[in-house]
Amino acid sequence: MTCALCSAEAATRFFGVSGGPDEAGAQICDTCQTQIEGELEPGHWRCLASSMWSEEPAVQVLAARILARLAEQDWARDLADQLWLDEETRAWADNQISGGGHVDSNGAALAAGDNVVLIKDLPVKGAGFTAKRGTAVRGISLVQDNPEHIEGRVEGQRIVILTKFVKKK
Repeated sequence: MTCALCSAEAATRFFGVSGGPDEAGAQICDTCQTQIEGELEPGHWRCLASSMWSEEPAVQVLAARILARLAEQDWARDLADQLWLDEETRAWADNQISGGGHVDSNGAALAAGDNVVLIKDLPVKGAGFTAKRGTAVRGISLVQDNPEHIEGRVEGQRIVILTKFVKKK
């Protein structure tokens, strides 16, 4: 099959897109899924220049969310500026990008008590260790005045973690 995002001829699987109609999603390859759930490799996502024009709203939403995560790249900002979405699809995409609350790196809503996994190695300032990618953080707390921060316990230390570096379990 063909990946809905990068057009690779590879095995694909259904990837659900949160915040929209039930069971909305797209068939994507392992490479795209791994990067969406982890750290994005900017060069891979130049493919969004064509896939963002898909007729499938779920693919459009994924493209918008990925471009938002790559906003530090000039080309990604340019593509995001060009992307036109109807009102309903834009609300769906923005629901998780700007959200009204805490969301993980994939746009999934986070709540107090959720379990998350780190998607990248994070040096912990003042504690003298690095929290490794794949580390589970159980029973998180939300930082109420900042939707980009959560708190959790890693190696016995209570730390603040940026939501863009976690994915919900």
